[in-house]
Amino acid sequence: MASVLEVLCGHADDARRAEEGGADRIHLVADPRTGQMCPTPDQVAATCAATGLPVRVTLRLRDGWSTDGGEVTRLRGLAADYLDSGAEGMVMGFLDPWSAVDQDVCATIAGGAQWPWTFDRALDYCLDFDHAWIALRRLPGLDQVLSAGSARGVEHGLDELVDRARGDRWAAGKLVAGGGLQPGHVPWLHRAGVRAYHLDAQARPLGSYKAWVDADLVHSWRTLLDHEDRQAATRDRAGG
Repeated sequence: MASVLEVLCGHADDARRAEEGGADRIHLVADPRTGQMCPTPDQVAATCAATGLPVRVTLRLRDGWSTDGGEVTRLRGLAADYLDSGAEGMVMGFLDPWSAVDQDVCATIAGGAQWPWTFDRALDYCLDFDHAWIALRRLPGLDQVLSAGSARGVEHGLDELVDRARGDRWAAGKLVAGGGLQPGHVPWLHRAGVRAYHLDAQARPLGSYKAWVDADLVHSWRTLLDHEDRQAATRDRAGG
C-alpha cells in the first residue's frame, strides 16, 4: 500500500506547490498562521480549482475542541457549502466537557452525510486514549484520524502511535501521523503499519507559516515515503 502524504495549506498557491511536490491530499484551513479554523467557501473553491488533489477542509469555529448547538448548525451549513465548492471531505474533532470524544456532536454533523472525514488532533487531548479509539469506531463516515499521539507532538507521542498501530490494525489503517512529524519518526511508524502522514510547518521554508508551501520540501518527504514503501515491499517479498 502506497503511503499517503497530506499537506496543510492556507490557499490555492500552497495547494499548487504541494501537488507539484508530490502530495496526495490537501488539508485546507483559513490561515495556518492564526490557527486551524474554517476557511471561507470562496477560499475552498479557489483551492479546489487550483489542484487536482482531493481537498479536506477544517470544520472549526473557535479555539479549543468544544462546540455548542448553535455552532453545530452553522458547521453543517459550512460543510454543505464546502462540498458545493469542490471539497472531497472534512477535518473535524470535538470533545465533551470530560475531554472524551463528543460522539453526539460529531455524529450530528456527519450523520447521513455522503462525505469522508478525518477526526482532528482533538484525539491527542483526550484523557483516555483507549476509550477514545473505541468511540471513534462508532462515528459515521470517519475514515482517517489525525494524531501525534500526544498533545505535545509526535516527538512525545511516537511510542503511543507505534504501539497503537501495532496492536490495532483498524487504528493503523485510519491513522494519519502528524503534529511535529520529523523524518526520523517515519521508519518507526511505517514499520508499525501507518501509511498516512501529515505535513504542516515541515512543508515550509524554515518551518515558518509566513512562507508558502515549498514544492522541494514536499518532494523530499515524498521521496522518503516512497523509499519506506519500497523497503516494506521488499520485506514482504522476503517474508518478514
